[in-house]
This record gives sequence, structure tokens and C-alpha cells, in this order.
Amino acid sequence: QVQLVESGGGLVQAGNSLRLSCAASGRSVSNYAMGWFRQAPGKEREFVTTIGWSGANVYYADSVKGRFTISRDNAKNIVYLQMNSLKPEDTAVYYCAAGTWGTTRRTYYYWGQGTQVTVSS
Repeated sequence: QVQLVESGGGLVQAGNSLRLSCAASGRSVSNYAMGWFRQAPGKEREFVTTIGWSGANVYYADSVKGRFTISRDNAKNIVYLQMNSLKPEDTAVYYCAAGTWGTTRRTYYYWGQGTQVTVSS
């Protein structure tokens, strides 16, 4: 089993930055693709970004492309999400997930509990 714990969320003003972390335990996630999803109040959970097992391949939702950067440190079993130029519409609970490469929830096997990101205007 893999346990994922997100951290780094908080309240920031629009235009500022946050870095989220996702720490994995239980087993190594170095063989998994890692993804970030988010869910705003009253909305479906949506894909944000994913990174392949080696870190060489990444993919972003259009809404965050150019502002967010995903990275991973397999030695530390941690995945990061650097979020720059934050907008109020980025407000959501952000979830980390481990699984196979993809942009849909069903491709990921393990999920964290989420961390709240709130962006004020």
C-alpha cells in the first residue's frame, strides 16, 4: 500500500506562489506516474498535472500551463507542485495521486487526503 500526504496549502493573494508537497510512504512510488488533481466547492475533481516515473514526461491542464510546475524526487519519495501567478479560480482542495500515466481519476490507484489552497483577489 502507498500512503500519500499533501502539505503546503494555505491562503495567498492573487499573483503569489505556493509550493505543494506530496510525501509518499509504505512503498516507493518511483515506478508510478504521479498526478495532481483539484476540486473546487460544488465542482468535480479535475486533472491538474501529471509526471512520469522518471520525471522526463510531464503534462498540464491548459488552465495551469505556464504557471504550475510539477517535479519529483524519487530518492525522497516526494512530488512537488510549484504554483506561480495564482488566481482566485485556482482555489480548491488539491489532491496528490499515484498510478499510471493519464489525466483521468481512474488511472490512479492511490490518493492523498488533500490540502486546501485559497487564493484571494
